[in-house]
Amino acid sequence: MGILTPRELQKEIEIVNGTDETNIETFEGPLIDVVIESWRFSRTFGRVLSKLDAGEAARYQSQLRFYLKRLEEALATAGLRMVNLEGQAYDTGMAATALNIADFAPEDVLFVEQMVEPVIMGEDGLRRTGTIMLKRVGL
Repeated sequence: MGILTPRELQKEIEIVNGTDETNIETFEGPLIDVVIESWRFSRTFGRVLSKLDAGEAARYQSQLRFYLKRLEEALATAGLRMVNLEGQAYDTGMAATALNIADFAPEDVLFVEQMVEPVIMGEDGLRRTGTIMLKRVGL
């Protein structure tokens, strides 16, 4: 190997550190997939906990909160964050696909009743759109 130019040296450093664009793009998609599946599992686990008696559920709820906190910290390290839209007024410009939008009239006032998949944001904007279920306000 001969002498590297400053640009070639910088590229080699980025590859070793895992900060080159190709490397980041290679791992970001699978990371987001794992995060979404983890989030889904945590929601299912939360529903199971609601069926346990209060004493037993409290211990597991603490573990679930700790896990979700660690998940958010890991995402932040990767420059990502999850966005939950539940309870917010629905806007057609939301970064989410409404699965049941066809069930409503255009004049209906809607809100996000449930997140099916969270929105994933990166430092430079949207990385993955979410999936939501809507409900008419007042029902």
